[in-house]
Amino acid sequence: MVDLPTILPKNFDPQSRVWVYQANRTFTMGEIFELEPLLENFVEDWKSHGAKVKGYATVLYGQFIVIMADETATTVGGCSTDSSVHVIKAIEQLTGVQMFNRTLLAFFVKDKVQTVPQAQFNYALENGLLSMDTLYFNNLVNTKATLETEWLQPISKSWLAQSIQAK
Repeated sequence: MVDLPTILPKNFDPQSRVWVYQANRTFTMGEIFELEPLLENFVEDWKSHGAKVKGYATVLYGQFIVIMADETATTVGGCSTDSSVHVIKAIEQLTGVQMFNRTLLAFFVKDKVQTVPQAQFNYALENGLLSMDTLYFNNLVNTKATLETEWLQPISKSWLAQSIQAK
């Protein structure tokens, strides 16, 4: 597993805003080599109301793109958020992946990212493909601090557990 505190920038405030985009499949190594400079260029040119955004972007687990903005110096407005969405849409075009499918859940199973359509989640649990201890990628995290501590969490501690109990 990735030790996020060791790879995320240490000079970013814990309350830095985070956006996690999940691909519907793992990127190939060749695609990742293409994506890295694209993400670096985006961060280098990222501005909000004319001011440079202290930003960071990376590919994690070969399937997630994480974009981070430290707003202690420059607040990220709507237009600068839109520009981050544009780079994700460009990645979709470049690679043919889907980055906005929110019904595809991701889990860490046997040292790999495995995805399950939300409609099949209960089936996967009932048939032992997942357990309440299976690690779930909670892409709803929105700060650096929550990315480091709550992004990967057992199903039992995630919002998914409440949806099971509600049935």
